[in-house]
Amino acid sequence: MSVIESFGLGVSFGTTSAVRDCTLNVPTGRIVALVGSNGAGKTTLLHCLVGLCKPTVGEITVLDGTVPGSIQARERIAFVAQDALLYRHLPVRSVLTVAGNLNSRFEVEEAKARLSTLDIRLDQKVGKLSGGQQAQLALTLALARHPELLVLDEPLARLDPVARDDIMSLIMSSVAEGGLSVVFSSHVVSELERVADYLILLADGRVQMADEIDRLLAEHMVITVPTDQVDDVVELFPVIAMQRSPRRTQMLVRANGSTELPSGWERHEASLDELVLAYLRDPSATALSGPLSIASIETSRLTR
Repeated sequence: MSVIESFGLGVSFGTTSAVRDCTLNVPTGRIVALVGSNGAGKTTLLHCLVGLCKPTVGEITVLDGTVPGSIQARERIAFVAQDALLYRHLPVRSVLTVAGNLNSRFEVEEAKARLSTLDIRLDQKVGKLSGGQQAQLALTLALARHPELLVLDEPLARLDPVARDDIMSLIMSSVAEGGLSVVFSSHVVSELERVADYLILLADGRVQMADEIDRLLAEHMVITVPTDQVDDVVELFPVIAMQRSPRRTQMLVRANGSTELPSGWERHEASLDELVLAYLRDPSATALSGPLSIASIETSRLTR
């Protein structure tokens, strides 16, 4: 069963191509992190998922073949934009009433109970809530619809660390209750490993990586070798990024199933932070590409 399936998806705005040749097959029940630099096409792809944007070429379906934007899809998908429109002049209680009237399935009492645990009073005007409280309210409204797919565009933007932690905890608990898939875009790489189990990484509108995070991490490793042996590493492994020093060089490579290393070479498991940043710094790299030339990776750097 697939929560997202696309084939050759492309979206253009005039002469500008926002998403290109995007082919995905994401299983249901995942927490999917959508990552990419500014302008990579993340928001456009999310808009395609919820029916706010139509493909220029190719096709995309959600929830096992449902057309985004259709009545069936709208009833099963909840979307929270980065700047959610929450009727700032209304008290929270009235916003719940509006949401209940606009949606065929909306658990008002459940939403009230959740807001109570968050110390968000029903008589408060939305515009008087903090940024974190407004994000919690938007997410509560979305979850009260009991969606099968929850789509979040930069839910952590502009939130302080405590508010980010609260949002992530709420998402994780909602998924744990069963029946929910989540797709969220984020620039906060450090948060991904805690909550996400599937990664989609976009660069220049194209998919660089799309797979289970555990599998991606297992397929990569960081090797430290004497600098004069860099060419030997390139012959054995596809190299994604490197950081040179006069004596030792550290390289992120795709493991290719290899475990034995020559004497004097050191290895450690790649972190998600190292993996994501390395691919973001080299948009030409993909998890399916062949070995890269030394010239193409010479300026890439690993973070530790």
